[in-house]
Amino acid sequence: MPSRLGRAWRSSLWRLAAVLLVALALGGWLRAIPQALLIALAACFGYGLFRLARLCRLLTGPQHVPAADGHGLWDEIQNLLRRRQRGAFEDKRRLAHLLREFRNAAAALPDAVVVLDRECRILWFNTAANTLLGLKYPQDIGGPLTNLVRAPRFAEWLRGEPTEPLLDLAAPADENLRLNLRLIRYADAQSLLVARDVSQLMRLEQVRRDFVANVSHELRTPLTVVHGYLDMIEPESMPEYEPILHELRNQSRRMTQIVEDLLTLSRLEAQSDLPQERVSLRSLLEALRREAAALSQGEHTVTTELRGRHDLLGSTKELHSAFSNLVSNAVRYTPPGGRITLRWESSDDGARLSVIDTGPGISPQHLPRLTERFYRVSTSRSRESGGTGLGLSIVKHVLQLHQARLEIRSELGVGSTFSCVFGGERLLEPLALAEAP
Repeated sequence: MPSRLGRAWRSSLWRLAAVLLVALALGGWLRAIPQALLIALAACFGYGLFRLARLCRLLTGPQHVPAADGHGLWDEIQNLLRRRQRGAFEDKRRLAHLLREFRNAAAALPDAVVVLDRECRILWFNTAANTLLGLKYPQDIGGPLTNLVRAPRFAEWLRGEPTEPLLDLAAPADENLRLNLRLIRYADAQSLLVARDVSQLMRLEQVRRDFVANVSHELRTPLTVVHGYLDMIEPESMPEYEPILHELRNQSRRMTQIVEDLLTLSRLEAQSDLPQERVSLRSLLEALRREAAALSQGEHTVTTELRGRHDLLGSTKELHSAFSNLVSNAVRYTPPGGRITLRWESSDDGARLSVIDTGPGISPQHLPRLTERFYRVSTSRSRESGGTGLGLSIVKHVLQLHQARLEIRSELGVGSTFSCVFGGERLLEPLALAEAP
């Protein structure tokens, strides 16, 4: 490219020099050299304007820029523009092909995909959006999605700059279908809405819940009977069987606790909301401290830290149950002589209740799975401590019903911190301040 441009420059300069020499010769012969040079320069300038106007017509016309036959500077500029134009058209064709492939792939997806602008107007959608969301082409293009999917939960979720998916929404086109929706922001002002049919998963989940609840109910009575008969047996009358009876009682109590925890989980999963009442954190923190002290039997130092004035809006019973699980875990897994701290921190933006222990800590690879049912970091340690493996699952479900989350930080050899994090909408001013004029 530089060599071509250099040759074009040299060719144009030679032509200009030739024109000026001819003009100089004619001017000398006619004894009018200045006039001849001026006419020659004007002719060169006019030729440049002519080529520039021609190039503008070629660029703004419907046809491609043709190849130039000459070797001057203007010809090289025309050829350069032609090459750039051909490259742009090739890029355009390639992008159009990629766009067609993307749309064909998106149309084949079983999930509904909808492209939205900043005002949530529909720019494009695939075939599945017709089935799952009831959208119709082309009449729904450009219309607000909230006018077509008429669900208060959906409209509120879409207006709230969602970062979390919307779960279990009835499909507008078929009430028997259940959808999970996710909104993905991209570019500056566009969003991608993805709706997935989870009806089969919801049915399977309901079957699982019913099975767990029914089996747990059926196990509760025989376990109670077994536990009762074991309590009636006096170990002193059969000293040789005392270790066996002791182990039977422990396993019976453990099985009973597992059944109770499974029933609690089933009840929490079946609930969509909870009674809303004022939860006094000062009183709750003190009750948790007493529970921890009773479980510890003087083997740990249990302290409370109240660093916020707010109370919580929620269910006292369920929150107490969740926090108690965290406290009992801290007591179980913290060696004698360790410290357990119950801390409440709040501000206008949110709050957290943390249970901090100086136990052995948990390896990082275990942290993401701690809230799974029956997941154990160490099977032998859990069996010795008497845990069921369901406590943190219960905590997670209780917090989800309060639009809160569980954060876990742990360091081996240092200890662990389990924090229940609440949003500002769950905070209440203390009664003394709320009732002040």
